[in-house]
Amino acid sequence: MKLDSMYQEVILDHYKHPHGRGLRDGDAEVHHVNPTCGDEITLRVKYDGETIADVSYEGQGCSISQASASVLNDLLVGKELDQAMKIQDAFLELMQSKGQLEPDDAMEEVLEDAVAFAGVSKYPARVKCALLSWMAWKDATAKALSEGKTA
Repeated sequence: MKLDSMYQEVILDHYKHPHGRGLRDGDAEVHHVNPTCGDEITLRVKYDGETIADVSYEGQGCSISQASASVLNDLLVGKELDQAMKIQDAFLELMQSKGQLEPDDAMEEVLEDAVAFAGVSKYPARVKCALLSWMAWKDATAKALSEGKTA
């Protein structure tokens, strides 16, 4: 099976069987919209000290934006804030690579299923879709920190 088609399967699986979907109790909530295509997400983050206890969301949009939110949930829940920021930075670097960054074992270890979005980085209009939930998480985290909801 070609790598691109395997990555497409990962994205479709997360789209059809989303992880973290359904708003639950949280310390901070944000709503983001991609004005280019109309994708939107409402995301809540819950902290237990410095640990991300939960990321929940509701949204609508393309398979890329919704699958990316599911992958974000898998990657960040249970992680310490500093580790989650490193994961977010690695995903951002991949998305901004314009298809020049080839996923390797080290990247796969950090990003897990998120490496499936490597092909998306070749399409600037789709990068915003993939980053929608990640920017929402970053803003929700900043909000929680400013309100003293994390240790």
